[in-house]
Amino acid sequence: MIHLIKDSLNASFVVVRRVVERRELQVMANFKVNRVESSPIEGQKPGTSGLRKKVKVFTQPHYLHNFVQSTFNALSAEKVKGSTLVVSGDGRYYSKDAIQIIIKMAAANGVRRVWVGQNGLLSTPAVSAVVRERVGADGSKANGAFILTASHNPGGPNEDFGIKYNMENGGPAPEGITDKIFENTKIIKEYFIAEDLPDVDISAIGISNFSGPDGQFDVDVFDSASDYVKLMKSIFDFQSIQKLIASPQFSFCYDALHGVAGAYAKRIFVEELGAKESSLLNCVPKEDFGGGHPDPNLTYAKELVSRMGLGKNPDSNPPEFGAAADGDADRNMILGKRFFVTPSDSVAIIAANAVQAIPYFSSGLKGVARSMPTSAALDVVATSLNLKFFEVPTGWKFFGNLMDAGLCSVCGEESFGTGSDHIREKDGIWAVLAWLSILAHKNKDNLNGGNLVTVEDIVKQHWATFGRHYYTRYDYENVDAGAAKEVMAHLVKLQSSVTINTTIKGIRSDVADVASADEFEYKDPVDGSISKNQGIRYLFEDGSRLVFRLSGTGSEGATIRLYIEQYEKDSSKTGRDSQEALAPLVDVALKLSKMEEHTGRSAPTVIT
Repeated sequence: MIHLIKDSLNASFVVVRRVVERRELQVMANFKVNRVESSPIEGQKPGTSGLRKKVKVFTQPHYLHNFVQSTFNALSAEKVKGSTLVVSGDGRYYSKDAIQIIIKMAAANGVRRVWVGQNGLLSTPAVSAVVRERVGADGSKANGAFILTASHNPGGPNEDFGIKYNMENGGPAPEGITDKIFENTKIIKEYFIAEDLPDVDISAIGISNFSGPDGQFDVDVFDSASDYVKLMKSIFDFQSIQKLIASPQFSFCYDALHGVAGAYAKRIFVEELGAKESSLLNCVPKEDFGGGHPDPNLTYAKELVSRMGLGKNPDSNPPEFGAAADGDADRNMILGKRFFVTPSDSVAIIAANAVQAIPYFSSGLKGVARSMPTSAALDVVATSLNLKFFEVPTGWKFFGNLMDAGLCSVCGEESFGTGSDHIREKDGIWAVLAWLSILAHKNKDNLNGGNLVTVEDIVKQHWATFGRHYYTRYDYENVDAGAAKEVMAHLVKLQSSVTINTTIKGIRSDVADVASADEFEYKDPVDGSISKNQGIRYLFEDGSRLVFRLSGTGSEGATIRLYIEQYEKDSSKTGRDSQEALAPLVDVALKLSKMEEHTGRSAPTVIT
């Protein structure tokens, strides 16, 4: 039961709405700020990308309110009182209700203004861009953001919701802040909310003005795409990409999987770059992502995979280039005609071609970085180009530190995340534009005749130059948490076994010996912070790797991720079927971990 303590902050707010872009003048009712008694709710520890739970959990009394207040309490006073806060997300179910709650809590906590993307829509990379780049009509800049997303997880009344806080650099809150948030959720006794504040119409662009005990409070609803499009045009040569897309030799397909990328796809690919509107698939954002799973991989992006000539029902005449985005548009999948580009290869290829193909990088790269589970393809590029190189734990905030220190230009992770220092989040549309830029650069002299340099050509030439990292990932989703911990404990114990190589040879004699095995630990070169227990690694003498990690992105149960990598330097052997090349290591990984014995799973949920 909610108890309103009416002897505190019982001030009235006078509300006036300014006419902005055809918005009619409206006079709204007064409202009061209330202090609401609450108590801790278990399980509000943010994962690698915020707090994600089922909608039914978030809609429990006080649940969202407790987390938001705990976040405000974790920030210094100057980052709350008088601040500017962005509140938007991928548009999934419950987002609109959550935005209104956060607006009311922001008003009650002394925030000066809230910026909301029209209809509550902003991709995660666009939020980062808005925090870093947007200047309000009154000269204001954002101090931080609440992003409402569960990324690539499904949406709907029975599916997932999520919330995370980003800092003034546009990147996810560091562990020091997320730890404080979690500690606050365990001791919270009250939260502040302006309950009588009328809901703001977030479908109409304009500014609503309110007046309260801390002075003026505004809600600014703005166009979701303009700031992001402006930033992309400052990075890439849109004219050269236009020439590529206009060529009769080139064809293009983009699938937003009914996520927030649809709010940007028509504007960028059709209006700016001249692609046909028929080249866009599932580009109307929906609260439930059309009933699909907005995860851009070969399993869930079935329509695009078929269109690109792959999968069980391949089209007979696929386009030259295809791409997909996840729910909040920070992830990407790149496809050529009947050809899949692994995310690990994608970031390596972008890094290898960035200086020549992308104007933003014309003066050179500061450095490159990848997450630990990502294949070492980027490492080889970094060595060849004499670039600074960093291997970090999973979580984009680790890249952000490097970028803020001027140490990293391009980075990526195997989970379909690629980006650069233009913002502090991974950026799916940026990755698509990077690939289109590389294709435009490689084809600048033959768009009016001659053979098109294809996605497959670019990847195979990269393998011939740098070698190939055969790579796959097995995901075991919603595993019993206890069983998942058993798997990891068993693998840690095996690492100290003096007979580990004997055990492996007993499984497959054609696999190299283990050179070393550990639990990955990272010391941040910028702030000195140490992140422990970031994944279990078995590193083989021939450069192969097995990595086991528990994922922090699910909403219930546990997800075990198994990463398998085989490096091949011999260019005559880089054309093998990936599953065939990896079969010995797959066999070793499954039997060494006793995956089926511990989890009861005879096969993974997803193979990438």
